[in-house]
Amino acid sequence: MKRFGRSGKALGIAAVLMAALVLVSVQVGSFPLSSNEIWDILAGGRKGTTQAQVLWTLRLPRVWMGLLAGGALGLAGGVYQTLFGNPLASPDLTGVASGASLGAACAIVLGAGTSAQIMGGAFLMGMASLVLVLALVRWAGLERTGTYILAGVIISSAADAGLMVLKTVADPEGELAAIEFWTMGSLAAMTADKVWPAAAVILIPALLIFLFRQRLLILSMGEESARTMGLAPGPWRSLLLGLTTLMVAAVVSVAGVVAFVGLIAPHIAFLLLGRRGGPYLPLCALVGGDILLAADLLARSLAGGGELPLSIWTVCFGVPVLLALLVGQRGGRDG
Repeated sequence: MKRFGRSGKALGIAAVLMAALVLVSVQVGSFPLSSNEIWDILAGGRKGTTQAQVLWTLRLPRVWMGLLAGGALGLAGGVYQTLFGNPLASPDLTGVASGASLGAACAIVLGAGTSAQIMGGAFLMGMASLVLVLALVRWAGLERTGTYILAGVIISSAADAGLMVLKTVADPEGELAAIEFWTMGSLAAMTADKVWPAAAVILIPALLIFLFRQRLLILSMGEESARTMGLAPGPWRSLLLGLTTLMVAAVVSVAGVVAFVGLIAPHIAFLLLGRRGGPYLPLCALVGGDILLAADLLARSLAGGGELPLSIWTVCFGVPVLLALLVGQRGGRDG
């Protein structure tokens, strides 16, 4: 009962905070909307007005993508830290973020004229990174946790090197600026036609991960324990990595590289919950969505009419929260 109470309280806090952030997010921006205007539009009024167009075509897609992207990164981070038993594991571990950045940069340098082409290049290279990681692991013949981490570091480093090469040959007045903007992450250009394809690629793997969460916990106990319980570690580890990579690649292909969310959200979820079982993965997703929505609010509210990169605000928001939770836990133990 005590554990259920703590779980319910943690989920409740994250959900209430998310609801509050959504309500504020749909109002704040270069074209502010009042609560009365929003409710009137949702009820079917103000059709054809500027307020309605801002809400439906700009504000709601941006908030929805913030929830999806933050939730996907938080969930992916929870999977990685549980699967690898490493508190420093994050969605960058398989090189998907670096690979997706390289794909976007390639599309920009090759003259991609539309955002869909850039998104396609980012997604394809992100998935190619996972394929290369799995190929390296199989070539090494050691399907162990350390081998996956080492292969991810190799692919990520190679992708970063390729990205630096492209930056040196890119046009400094156009292409280079576009590459830098992409690698810093932003939800500024979010529209419904970008959100819905990404939503499908994010939600389906997320649902499968929730269904396979018991197998994830078994894998976290070690390969020998997994085999003893009748679970093949290699195929299941590859499947879970593939599902998380799909989600992260979809996020990066639409919003660019958003740092820190996948690393810090699982830590906050664990500190709130005290375990990695039960509702840990849903809580990781909720906390990730909270962090990204809060970061996006700061990005468009505190930059004097412009927008600073999302990654700056995810760090500024996430570090103090994590430190506060750590200090609170230490104080509880001392007491």
